[in-house]
Amino acid sequence: MNPTDLTTASATKLAEIIRTGQVTSETVVRAHLERIAAVNPSLNAVVQLLADAALEEARRADQRLARGTVLGPLHGVPFTVKDWLETAGVVCTAGDERYRRHVPKEDATAVARLRAAGAVLLGKTNVMAQNPVYGRTHNPYKLGYSPAGSSSGEAALIAAGGSPLGLGSDSGGSIRQPAHNCGIAGLKPTTGRVPLTGHLPRISAMNDPRTAVGPMARFVEDLALALPILSGPDWRDASALPVPLGDPLEVTLPELRVAVYTEHEGASPTPETAAAVRRAAEALAGAGLDVEERIPPRVEEAYAITRDYWRRPESESWERWEPDGEATLSSEAVERHLFAWDRLRRALIGFMARFDVILTPAAERPAAPHGEPEGGIPYTLPYSLTGYPCAVVRAGTSPEGLPIGVQVVARPWRDDVALAVAYELQRALGGWRPPPL
Repeated sequence: MNPTDLTTASATKLAEIIRTGQVTSETVVRAHLERIAAVNPSLNAVVQLLADAALEEARRADQRLARGTVLGPLHGVPFTVKDWLETAGVVCTAGDERYRRHVPKEDATAVARLRAAGAVLLGKTNVMAQNPVYGRTHNPYKLGYSPAGSSSGEAALIAAGGSPLGLGSDSGGSIRQPAHNCGIAGLKPTTGRVPLTGHLPRISAMNDPRTAVGPMARFVEDLALALPILSGPDWRDASALPVPLGDPLEVTLPELRVAVYTEHEGASPTPETAAAVRRAAEALAGAGLDVEERIPPRVEEAYAITRDYWRRPESESWERWEPDGEATLSSEAVERHLFAWDRLRRALIGFMARFDVILTPAAERPAAPHGEPEGGIPYTLPYSLTGYPCAVVRAGTSPEGLPIGVQVVARPWRDDVALAVAYELQRALGGWRPPPL
């Protein structure tokens, strides 16, 4: 395979051809390093490049394979990591000046699990569309446009072929929005599926049950490959639970009931965004799924609930109460906030008793130029507040050539269903397409 074939292939395909000896890990890693060298000056997506270490690790993987040892399902496959997940011996700033010289002593659990499965770490990627440490990241489909936040560099690099697989994190849409803007696939797993250990800033799951670490890739099958590796307790994050994970290939699509919507109070998608969702709904109906236009109850309340959450201080230490700001809510307001949050969760779980899947836009509009309004995130917020699994996959293109993604929400712990439906949409609508970069 030539370098372009290697940098546009799926992680699943790369794992196969490395494992069967058709190509070496060193060749694959070198091809991705060359692609990074070609695109990163325009994107500013990679902020810590581990070229020498990655090549040495790839050579060791090739030596082990020559002796008959397969390290795991990702043997020799390169990957990258959002700079909110710690990596041993590599600067992790989280895009924050306070952490400019922070060098973790160990990998985040999700990073360690990919490496234990044989994957080779290429480097760290930028966070937010812009931050004071590393500056601005650009969208590979239109330079000068935003990749969205906060897994910005990860989505931009994967879309441009610099990495086949990556790790992001998502509290209100931070995997899903960049996946949409950059035309790739992303999964916010069920909250508690993947440990948060090693996330910077630190996440207390009792205080923030919204955040999840999850995989990002060009192809849905790569999300399905990575998720079992990432899943399960690490006995450090008390929110990570030993819930069995189903196989997306065993999901019977015609048995699924799908609710689809594009608009509600506070949500105004562009016409091309709504059209992409309609095409996705038609594709699912054509595959035998029962599709019905329905708006879940109380989803319009998600912004207000999230704003109240943001107004509550968090501790910067895990061992002592060191609030990161002044409390601006009274004790009664905190209790009212938790009541409203619980009421939304109860309303949505009742809705999910009648539907297996909810199909929505991933965002109100395609990518916008840096500095211009990017639209709100009314479609991702509700399902962060409930912790449901959500996959995003490309389903259309704007008149300007920008990707448009749709969001597939499934019942809690049915990550397999979200992935199965996203895979069908990828098959029917084409999924990722190479950017002009």
